Amino acid sequence: MDKKKKTVYAWAMYDWANSAFATVILATVLPIFYKDVAGINLPGNLATSYWGYTQTIAMIIIAIISPILGAAADYSDSKKTFLKFFVFLGITGTSLLFFVNEGNYLLASFFFIIANIGFSGGNVFYDGFLTDISDADSIDYISSLGYAAGYLGGGLLLALNLLMISKPALFGISTVTLATQISFITVAVWWFIFSLPAFKYLPAPEKRVEKIPLAKYTKMAFGRLKSTFVHIRKYRELWKFLLAFWIYNDGIGTIIRMATIYGREVGIGQTDLIGALLLTQFIGIPFALIFAKIAGKITAKKGIYLALTIYTAITFYGYFLDSALDFWILAGIVGMVQGGAQALSRSLYGAMVPESKSAEFFGFYGVSSKFAAIIGPTVFAYAGQLTGSSRYGIIAVASFFVLGIIFLSRVDVEKGKLEAKS
Repeated sequence: MDKKKKTVYAWAMYDWANSAFATVILATVLPIFYKDVAGINLPGNLATSYWGYTQTIAMIIIAIISPILGAAADYSDSKKTFLKFFVFLGITGTSLLFFVNEGNYLLASFFFIIANIGFSGGNVFYDGFLTDISDADSIDYISSLGYAAGYLGGGLLLALNLLMISKPALFGISTVTLATQISFITVAVWWFIFSLPAFKYLPAPEKRVEKIPLAKYTKMAFGRLKSTFVHIRKYRELWKFLLAFWIYNDGIGTIIRMATIYGREVGIGQTDLIGALLLTQFIGIPFALIFAKIAGKITAKKGIYLALTIYTAITFYGYFLDSALDFWILAGIVGMVQGGAQALSRSLYGAMVPESKSAEFFGFYGVSSKFAAIIGPTVFAYAGQLTGSSRYGIIAVASFFVLGIIFLSRVDVEKGKLEAKS
């Protein structure tokens, strides 16, 4: 295998590695554990709302620290070093979830926040490698390949965990709770092992530099963020796309983070919840690549339109969710559009980014999307807490997709590509 292919596969393998966190911790097992074990003493739908607020706090923290660490990484030219830092932080937080027991919802929130900082922070640097390893002809395919690998890797570990949690005796485990806690350890181990190819093969033109104080990094980071904000607004179509992306991606993130605990609240059983999300993973494998083909036929922008329209329908269906079958159907539909929407968004953005500013603008893309991801879980949690039912939270998420479509319709992609070249 030549060096270029090795690098591409190593990059995609990191998606395989960290998607175990996305599937087991973020989307399925931990939300159920949070409601049934950690938040067992919380009345009504408070566990669901507190889970939403936990997501918000985690995203606020990562949004604040990402530009600081990003500046440090760029200054020392050590993007890969910071990827490793966030991986080890995420693995540590994930492993500590093993020690959470009944009623420890605050401890569960704290350890999850640590782990999610590692997961989200790592993705900032991981996404930044995309333009280093692709060109205009291959960016859609490589971006989609990463998502497809993530669906497969995360899905395989989730399948193992589902078997372990539903039949703990097969593994010599005494209780379902202990099996769930052990599943958190399996995520940490999986994440570490399959990150190793990225650590070895991703480009790393690193150099030693003088040590500078944190305060100086902070000043550099937010000064640069302000400067990039000013620069990026000069590319009018790229800026309009970013506004649309911030809105609809917040909706996508909210669905990912809140779907399982919402399903648990309305009475769906644990096996059905985890099994349905496993279906999402495996349907997502071919559809992440199918959406790349769709983009080639109808353009990436229209592919995103298609995904957002389906997402809007998902939220309305979700409001009337009443049975395990409903949840399975919704999970299958989400699997068809989730990876495609995110992969095409990343590649469409990359197509309108000027080559000379790719690192700067992709850094802004990653950091700014963290700030934008704060609103959705808060809206969901507050709507549920205010009304006493999270059904109103799920219907509120529809507004993110409708507004996203409206804002995206104002983006002239071809003009944006010309602006990038000029």
